[in-house]
Amino acid sequence: MSAKPTINKEIFAPHNERMLAAVQVKRRTKKKIPFLATGGQGEYLTYICLSVTNKKPTLVSITKVKQFEDSTSFVRRSQWMLEQLRQVNGIDPNRDCAEFDLVFENAFDQWVASTASEKCTFFQILHNISQRYLSDRKPEFINCQTKVLGGNSILHSAANSVTSAVQKASQALNERDERLSRAEDQTAEMMNSSQHFAKTAHKLAMKHKC
Repeated sequence: MSAKPTINKEIFAPHNERMLAAVQVKRRTKKKIPFLATGGQGEYLTYICLSVTNKKPTLVSITKVKQFEDSTSFVRRSQWMLEQLRQVNGIDPNRDCAEFDLVFENAFDQWVASTASEKCTFFQILHNISQRYLSDRKPEFINCQTKVLGGNSILHSAANSVTSAVQKASQALNERDERLSRAEDQTAEMMNSSQHFAKTAHKLAMKHKC
């Protein structure tokens, strides 16, 4: 069984929660550890997980989960409510990159995801969940690619479609105006020709009458 289903089974399911997304990360900068800190648990893997409660009112959490070496189980560490998330920084909006920052009310972490695509998927789900469950004080997403904020690409596509439709309608109106203008010119020429013919015919008739 892969890590993510196991995390959901061990960490979230027992608390009547379900995991929506997880990204494996490493710190970009080493965290200072107090001199008297104990632990010495060795190397470990870290996951940032997004979960939601199965019962209402729906609560969304962001949880740091670790798996220490020589262990098959996972351990829940720090946890924040989604409302505490203030900013999501994608670092570079112009390229796929694995780095990102999360800023909470009382914490700030700099991470590197295992892959850029895993980070992108996590961001997309996080953004959608924030839009869905937070009515106000939504986290600010900065330096993110357009594809990450899925709604933007949809809006751009819709805007492009509307613009295209307007341009086509405008072109059709212009072509219609040109056709009407040509028809009016031809009608005017025909009227002038008719008037000229009528005058000429009248002169000839008067001449022969005399």
